[in-house]
Amino acid sequence: MAATRLSLGLHGASGRMGTRLIQLIAQDPDVRLACAVERGGHSKLGEDAGSLAGLPPLGVRLGTLEDAPPDLDAMIDFTQPGASLACAEFCAGHGIPLVVGTTGFEPDQKRRLEGLGARTAILISPNMSRAVNLLMKLVGEAARALGPDVDIEIVERHHRHKKDSPSGTALRLAEVAARGAGISRFVHGRQGQVGERPRDEIGIHAVRAGDSPGDHTVIFGLMGESLELSHRALNRDGFVRGAIDAAKFLAGKPARVYTMAEVLGD
Repeated sequence: MAATRLSLGLHGASGRMGTRLIQLIAQDPDVRLACAVERGGHSKLGEDAGSLAGLPPLGVRLGTLEDAPPDLDAMIDFTQPGASLACAEFCAGHGIPLVVGTTGFEPDQKRRLEGLGARTAILISPNMSRAVNLLMKLVGEAARALGPDVDIEIVERHHRHKKDSPSGTALRLAEVAARGAGISRFVHGRQGQVGERPRDEIGIHAVRAGDSPGDHTVIFGLMGESLELSHRALNRDGFVRGAIDAAKFLAGKPARVYTMAEVLGD
């Protein structure tokens, strides 16, 4: 007897990540798209999700959050912070596990989101890619090994449409590096006569150009040598497959906040 496929909801179904999620969910034998959600008043409400993603009809119409069935095995969210919080409230109210790939949360929004982990399983990650999450681990190890005397700079590049800067991934990389090296101060770009670089800071620099889905490089500078750890996304598939893996992992889990490290078994 074949195993039952997990029923997934998708919040932000018509966006760049959303349409690719529709395509790859349709290819995955372990899951099925049970609902596709967009904001009220969206021009494509009522359209078939398959048509949105260039596929044959899937029998799932684009609706609003209120149309989502309450018995989903998991919901995946790639939207904007305010919309993500509304989705999280809905999922917490129905006990639906939620994977959050949205970035750009203000500190109070992040606290509200994490607080909903008391009511349902929530996984929050600025980057769902397996390779990026391995990069984070390596960055932490390098920062600890090289110590507080190393100069750490992070350069990230994304497409012209990205709304938050620096990227959530760059900020997480900075946090990981800071913990490892014992550094607490972040500087977002530099301009003018800023003086000699102090040892106790991490520089973060954002580039917005073209259609790049995401490049991140962490530079460890020492006297006479340097080490660079980089990840380059060639398309969005690594993020999408990671989000689907996260949804599979989260289905049936008890209420709390989870991380991609747990999905990877670390």
